Amino acid sequence: MEAKLIGLGVETFKIALLLSLPMLMGGLIAGLLISIFQATTQINEMTLSFVPKIIVVVGIIIFMMPWMMNTMMEFTTNIINKIPDFLF
Repeated sequence: MEAKLIGLGVETFKIALLLSLPMLMGGLIAGLLISIFQATTQINEMTLSFVPKIIVVVGIIIFMMPWMMNTMMEFTTNIINKIPDFLF
């Protein structure tokens, strides 16, 4: 019983990491490119770093939403199907 619950916890963390990875990577790459641009042009505007990252992350969320929803629905279906295993 404890092994099943630990397995469920590990699977939950894996799904959370998998779902957040595209947005985190997009923000990381956008931030890196903006930092390089700011370093080469010596522009130190704070909004220049935030606005493009926000736009990139929102774009990735919109683009990846069908995959994210399918992944979450599969995970939820698996949890609902495993409920009898956790009861006894």
